[in-house]
Amino acid sequence: MTKSRNALRASFAAAVVAVSVSCLPFVLTAGSFAGAAELKLLQTTAIRRAMDELIPRFETSSGHRVLAEFGPAGAIMTRVQRGEAVDVAIVTGPQSEELQKLGRFMPGSTVELAKVGIGVFVRKGAVKPDISSVEAFKRSLLTAKSIAYPDPATGAAVGIYFVSLMERLGLAAELKPKSTSITAVAAMYDAVAKGDVEIGLGQRSEILAEPRLELVALLPAEIQSFTLFAAGIVAGSQQQDAGKALIRFISSPAAQLMMKAKGFEAP
Repeated sequence: MTKSRNALRASFAAAVVAVSVSCLPFVLTAGSFAGAAELKLLQTTAIRRAMDELIPRFETSSGHRVLAEFGPAGAIMTRVQRGEAVDVAIVTGPQSEELQKLGRFMPGSTVELAKVGIGVFVRKGAVKPDISSVEAFKRSLLTAKSIAYPDPATGAAVGIYFVSLMERLGLAAELKPKSTSITAVAAMYDAVAKGDVEIGLGQRSEILAEPRLELVALLPAEIQSFTLFAAGIVAGSQQQDAGKALIRFISSPAAQLMMKAKGFEAP
């Protein structure tokens, strides 16, 4: 009995240590709640899954409140460009560079957060096409009954790249009759999950977050394209210190580990 009790106590102590260690990076970032601010954050839908976990942790540790809004990359870019009252924005790498040139991001405030690759996905349980090489990928697209990808008109990086890739591979004309660009990413995933569309293309992080789908694989390295995400303080923000604290938090080593688990890679 004594040995059982000791084993139980040791097990409990180990569990407490494990939990404490896993939470430590976030505990150490906690700041004073004095002067807590309310931040408005705009960000691309592609990074939402990660931010849905990071924002509450930041709010708990800092006392600041974050009002987060999501949208297609193009729409977020437009809102920041037009001078909307925002404190922090998370956009793609090229958009970040453009906003800095336009003076819409505070000089020196931008930080690269993560990048994500493009993958092919199918309905959960469906037969997975072979995309192990560029030639295999081409064959799978040509034999697929239907293909879905994000609408390039929304500024979706995957959609823009896929259209250019099909031109480059000489498949644009052959795939046009069975390819559909879908404006809402959620609707695209829904179409594949229901079996209305055979295969789709999307960002790895979003595919992994949808339990009704299965990631076939990332595109072959020779034709892969990564989308980089960066955060910056928007010019005119009245909460620059709190904004900087948020960016430090979501770019910390602990945040990087969590993002990796969500399908992102280090920038």
